[in-house]
Amino acid sequence: MSANTTLHVVTVFLGDGDTGGNELGVFLDASGTAETVRQRIAADLGFAETVFVEDADRGRLYIHTPAVELPLAGHPLVGTSWLLADSGRPLDVLNPPAGAVSTWSEGERVWIRADPDLAPVFDTRQLASPAEVDALKGGEAGVDLHVWAWEDESAGHVRVRVFPHEMGIGEDEATGAAALRLGQRLGRALTVHQGVGSRIDVRPGPGGTVEVGGRCALLRTREYPLS
Repeated sequence: MSANTTLHVVTVFLGDGDTGGNELGVFLDASGTAETVRQRIAADLGFAETVFVEDADRGRLYIHTPAVELPLAGHPLVGTSWLLADSGRPLDVLNPPAGAVSTWSEGERVWIRADPDLAPVFDTRQLASPAEVDALKGGEAGVDLHVWAWEDESAGHVRVRVFPHEMGIGEDEATGAAALRLGQRLGRALTVHQGVGSRIDVRPGPGGTVEVGGRCALLRTREYPLS
């Protein structure tokens, strides 16, 4: 592991018209970085999640929020899959601690397929309307809160906000893990509108899996010390 390596900042789950998107920090060359160092760096950077790629050829990686390590999360896996392909190293499988996760692209969108039971657990609550979702002033201490309401049930459009306080995040702009869980709960294709303008596409996969996908873009790069 070198003392310095490149930090890539990717925006994930861009909405229609390039609105929203959740920033993600990715180190594509983080081999040998200790867990304590990874957690300190994730807290220092302050992104909802930061990915440390241990082996880019095999897709082995670690995911950290500012407070905890996660075995699986949607926004980091979609963003890392897109970045690897954009840098000329596309993969069809990523290997976070939870196990193998299939990934591919369809047009502008990058997809992952995962077992929702391996995703972080949220306190999920359905509200009566999108206006009630939007009216929330914040989450609750000690709770990873996920609220949603139908925008158009026949079309599968939902309004979502996520407040994962136990993960060290006040409000998450776009949450792939929550989308996995909601896709499992509702068992149908969904278009999730989250945060200030993000979009997550959700659909059932084979064998009880759920697929989530979205659009990504590279925002910036800079050198950062991995020590």
